Amino acid sequence: MCNQLQTLLYRFENTYTGPHATRGMTDPNPGDAGWFRHADPANPDAGATAIRERTAEQPQDWPAEAVRAGILDSEDAYYDALHDATVRATRAAVRERETAPGQQLQHAIEAMDDAERTANEIAERVAEWAGSLADGRSDDEDRAADIPGGVDGARAVAEWTPETPAEERVVSLSERAVDLDAERAELRSFVESQAPTVAPNLAEMAGPVLAARLLSLAGGLESLAKKPSGTVQVLGAEDALFAHLRGRGSSPKHGVIFTHEHVRGTHPENRGSAARALAGKLAIAARIDHYSGDFRQSVHDDLADRMATIRDREVGK
Repeated sequence: MCNQLQTLLYRFENTYTGPHATRGMTDPNPGDAGWFRHADPANPDAGATAIRERTAEQPQDWPAEAVRAGILDSEDAYYDALHDATVRATRAAVRERETAPGQQLQHAIEAMDDAERTANEIAERVAEWAGSLADGRSDDEDRAADIPGGVDGARAVAEWTPETPAEERVVSLSERAVDLDAERAELRSFVESQAPTVAPNLAEMAGPVLAARLLSLAGGLESLAKKPSGTVQVLGAEDALFAHLRGRGSSPKHGVIFTHEHVRGTHPENRGSAARALAGKLAIAARIDHYSGDFRQSVHDDLADRMATIRDREVGK
């Protein structure tokens, strides 16, 4: 937000509009073009809108011009108005960014991962706790000497009829794990429905969930589109990359793109080539999505041909 504020301040201070946009510093009435002409006291957002949408070809001594034009009483009043307009414009810019579909997709994939991680952690606790109580239960049918692991185990414990205060608590805890797993599934459905609208080529190539993770790791579609394929290849493997740069490990061949079938399903000796090929096409897909938004089948066909060539190699030659 600080960078946006600084950018807007520069634009505000240099906003120059109107029919005489090329006038120099010596123009007798440069105040006619100042942004403050749009700072209607009855409409506080007008000044912010003017600054966000207008630019100047050259700066002026705007505080002095605002006073000379009789729009503001003093230079202090000018800076007060400028501050108010800047804050309003910055808030509007942040609000637009945060409510954009791409940003909502990032929130959803991160929430999905949080829900899955938390559900699994609670399920592990439930399995340990329920296991300590199972032998003392009166019904042999519900004894949990073989409580399954993960959320399935929590789901089984949630079906217990509690007989003691401790069992009430473990059943309640298991229900929380089951609810979180259900929320994770709902979030996944949301991600799968939204990713193709935000990045159609990326979602088709990577799959909606992996596409959303790449967007989250990169910081958005624009940021991902500007990254070279080598960076896309190791997104999610930053710890391993930094360890390599410090001389403490080998260079990672892939990050989260390992979950893609093109990488995971390729023979280990060829995974590096597969990861490079996939990352290169993912970078292209992200650029197409950001700069044009058109779906282009050709880039997907190119990837399929390249992967067929890689997998046809004879291992060991």
